[in-house]
Amino acid sequence: MKLFRLAALGAALASFFDPLNGRRRRNVTRDRFVAFFRRGARKTERAGRAVAAEAHGLEQKATHLREEQKDFDDVTLTRKVETELFRPADAPKGSVNVNVEGGVVHLRGEVEQPNMIEDLEKRAKKIQGVRGVENLLHPPKTAAPTKSS
Repeated sequence: MKLFRLAALGAALASFFDPLNGRRRRNVTRDRFVAFFRRGARKTERAGRAVAAEAHGLEQKATHLREEQKDFDDVTLTRKVETELFRPADAPKGSVNVNVEGGVVHLRGEVEQPNMIEDLEKRAKKIQGVRGVENLLHPPKTAAPTKSS
């Protein structure tokens, strides 16, 4: 076995120091050796950037878990409430009127399903900037509730 190793080493050295092609073989070997480590460095750098980007994304998610408190004017808040309440396809867009006065949302109109009256009120209360909700919604063919003072 030792003889085989010595023979292989001798053949490699003879090939490396061959007067005709030895220089080319040495240069190719050197280039491959350097390229191997350069590729490894690139892969390591790329992996480091990926980890850094992932960490930055997680930091941003943690920072912005909650929306910043904003002080909306009544018109902007009205549009925001309408957007949130009427987003679902089954929302009663044409039969509910939304007004905002001093941050208090006033819901007026007729709603077909009685459970939707409570649902709209709950969803309106969750919207950022809403200070209160006055629910004047009612089912069809029933008297409209009066404004509570």
